[in-house]
Amino acid sequence: MFNGFLVVKKEPGCTSHDVVGKLRRLLGEDRIGHTGTLDPMARGVLVTALGQATKVIPYLDEERKLYRARLVLGVVTDTQDITGRIISLDRETRISREELAAVFQEKTGIQEQLPPMFSAVKVKGEPLYKQARRGRELPRKKRRIHIYRLEFSGPVKPVYGFQEGPEFLVECSKGTYVRTLCHDIGQELGCGGCLGELERLASGPFTLADAWSMAEIAAAVEERTVGEKIIPPLQALAHLPRLELNAETAVRVEHGNMIPAGKEGRLYRRGETVAGITGNRLVAILKLTERDGKEFFRPVRVFPRATAGG
Repeated sequence: MFNGFLVVKKEPGCTSHDVVGKLRRLLGEDRIGHTGTLDPMARGVLVTALGQATKVIPYLDEERKLYRARLVLGVVTDTQDITGRIISLDRETRISREELAAVFQEKTGIQEQLPPMFSAVKVKGEPLYKQARRGRELPRKKRRIHIYRLEFSGPVKPVYGFQEGPEFLVECSKGTYVRTLCHDIGQELGCGGCLGELERLASGPFTLADAWSMAEIAAAVEERTVGEKIIPPLQALAHLPRLELNAETAVRVEHGNMIPAGKEGRLYRRGETVAGITGNRLVAILKLTERDGKEFFRPVRVFPRATAGG
C-alpha cells in the first residue's frame, strides 16, 4: 500500500485524468488523485497523491506555480491555445521586443482574469468546457490572480511577426490560466495571441527535479523501487508548524479526540493548522480551537498508525 506524493513528468497529449488512470493500473492503488489539473497540451509537473495522502491535499502549499511558455502572436483561437479552432489571424503582425516588455510589465502584479470557456470552472454545477463544446458562451465572473514574475526566457528577437513569439517564464498564483494570459497579451498588443507551448516547472514545493516520467515509474514498479520516488506526507507539509505528540496523546488524536493545548497553545495562533507528529510519523492535521474558555488541538484529518506515512 502506497502513501505519499508521486510527481509525474506529464507529456503532451494526455489529460491529468489519463495519468491518474495509468498510475492506478501500474501501482494497483485505487486511491490516487492529482492536486491540480494540467491541460492536455501541456507538459511538466503533475503532482499525484497516493493512498492516505489524498487526505493531505487541502493542506499543501501549492499557491505558487511556475511555468515556461511560448507566446504565439497574430493567432486567436477558441481555446486560447494553438490546438483550438482559429477565430482570427493577423498576418501583418509586427511586435517589437520593447512593446512586449511593456505589456509584460503591465501584466505583472495583482490582476483580474476571466476564466476561459474551455476550462473546468463550474457554472451551475457543470464545467464550462462542456458548454463550450456545444458552441455556447456563458457569462463568467473574473477572478483575482497574482502574477509574481513575468519575464522572457532565452534569446529575444528585436521584432516578432505572424505566428512568432517569445518563450517566457511566469510565476503565478493557483488558478491562473496561462493561455488566457497569452490571449490577453495579444489583445493588449492589438494583434491577438494564444499559447503555443506550456511546461509546468513547479507547483509549490514540487519541482521538475522531483518528477518522473511514466516510463521511469513503470520501470521502478518492475524493479520494486517505486517507493523511493514517493515523497512522504510529512515532507510535503514542511511549511506547517509541528506539534510533537507523546504515545498517549497520539492514540487519543488517532481516535478523533481533542487534546488540551496547555502551554503549547501559546506557540500557535487560534485556528492555525498544525501537523501532529510522533517522531517522523504524521499522526494528524490539527487545528488550535477554543471551547468553554479553554484551548484544544482538534484533529481535522487523522492518519491511523497502520497506514500513516512519514
